[in-house]
Amino acid sequence: MTELAIIGSDMQEVVGSAIALKTLFGWPLWVGTLFTGCDTFTFMAIHYFGKRVLELFIFTLVMLMMVCFFTNFAFMPPPFSDLISGFAFSCPDYAALQLVGTVGAVIMPHNIYLHSALVQSRVVNREDRTHIRQANKYNLADASFALFISFFVNAALLASFANGFFVKDCAVRAGGPFACVPSPSGDACSGNVCDCTTAEGIKGTCGEIGLDQGGESLVLLLKNNGRLGEQLFALGVLAAGQASTMTGTFAGQYVMEGFLDLKVPIWLRTLFTRTIALGPAVVIAFLTSENANLNNTVSQWLNILQSVQLPFALLPVLHFTSDPTIVGAFVLKKRWQVICWLLALTVISVNIYLVIDKVKDAPAWAWILACAFFLAYLSFIFVIIRSDLKRFGRALRSLCAGSGSR
Repeated sequence: MTELAIIGSDMQEVVGSAIALKTLFGWPLWVGTLFTGCDTFTFMAIHYFGKRVLELFIFTLVMLMMVCFFTNFAFMPPPFSDLISGFAFSCPDYAALQLVGTVGAVIMPHNIYLHSALVQSRVVNREDRTHIRQANKYNLADASFALFISFFVNAALLASFANGFFVKDCAVRAGGPFACVPSPSGDACSGNVCDCTTAEGIKGTCGEIGLDQGGESLVLLLKNNGRLGEQLFALGVLAAGQASTMTGTFAGQYVMEGFLDLKVPIWLRTLFTRTIALGPAVVIAFLTSENANLNNTVSQWLNILQSVQLPFALLPVLHFTSDPTIVGAFVLKKRWQVICWLLALTVISVNIYLVIDKVKDAPAWAWILACAFFLAYLSFIFVIIRSDLKRFGRALRSLCAGSGSR
């Protein structure tokens, strides 16, 4: 299941990088797709200079993303009050699909294993508990800092596009949600009819803005800084695609070694996933040359795939870290177990809600397929956590027995 998530992510990274190359250099999408499918092997050569060199290279790509997306954010920053209000969680019906997709896009399932695997490259005296605790503390700081940076990169990108293109009338429109796409003239729309006005007072029409149209939309929105914003957006997307490809490849390597005990050379692992991902990516590149919205739809559902796969990556990690026979004295504390299991249950519930929401007005055969999906989905989850359910049942019986004796 985790390998499927990696292949789905790989398709997005290939197509996304191809779109960035098209914006930067004017290459056709299919050329950029083939180029991106091959260039990862070049970057993987850095691995042979040592993991520290590779980590530095990925860090450089992340910093490049941060500079690009924060510069665009600074061109037209949203009001501070709007940024703060974003922390008050709410999800209108029209945004459910985007919410689940964002969870899958930001919390890539396979990368949950990446930080755990990187610990293995650290020199730690595993016979000394004090040394292990110290290593755990520094690895926690390392992972927390990475997630902290990731949060601000994603927040800058989401906030700048939401501030520039979100209009509720477009979001609730049938067939949407849509964004408010600025008109080329800024004050006149197609057929002299303007559907919407952005928060910056720019008139436009309701339509889709995906990765392929993101740069062009920024040109219309940012005006004098538009061309620079477009180039920065494309450069940030290209850096994101390359960084995600490399981390995904290494995560897949660790998954195969850890779960299947397969020692596969990194170049062969890359060839395997890229070969599977490249075919559909090239097809999408050809089709989106005639229908740009198709890429948005495919990308959105690939993000949903990431979210659906998330429990299959998260639950084994929770199982291992909650089992004292595996981690001994370093077992996850009870309060953190409760919090983590509740978060995992929330992700599973959101996925179930999404499917129900999509088939509620569908014919009977769609409900049959949805029920079959639920049965398979929950069966897989049960197989993963059956021993944890038994442990929870024993703890619950002990608690009830203790309450009864009093």
